[in-house]
Amino acid sequence: MVKVVKSTVLKAPVEAVWEVLRDFNGHDVWHPIVADSVVDKGWPSDRVGCVRRFHLQDGSELREQLLTLSDADMAFSYCLLETPVPLLNYVAHVRLAPVTDGDMTFWHWESRFDTPPGRERELHDMVAENVYQGGFDAIRAHMRLEEA
Repeated sequence: MVKVVKSTVLKAPVEAVWEVLRDFNGHDVWHPIVADSVVDKGWPSDRVGCVRRFHLQDGSELREQLLTLSDADMAFSYCLLETPVPLLNYVAHVRLAPVTDGDMTFWHWESRFDTPPGRERELHDMVAENVYQGGFDAIRAHMRLEEA
């Protein structure tokens, strides 16, 4: 099993970052690899169990399901249902926490998944850099934040 863990500190109040990230269907607005996204069945994007169907910039289609969402903890988890990339049994967790020294946000993003034998490093690095680090950088740009 592969485990990916990335974290960052953003120069923004945690409530402002949570407002953007808690929208499970809003990643097409800020993440550069996501071309479009829609929640199946017209469900609200904060309803646990909702499924978002989205396309990457290369045209690939993915489906992910929201497993948990907690405004109190500023956290959510989701899993991959369909993907062209062999990230098997993929489950991810996102959690925000306040950094009170400077009114900043700590963002923790992690996942676990299986891969075909021999592809562990390749797929670990793809998720860590293209998805997670790309997401951190994209939120900074979207919210017009400086590096912490």
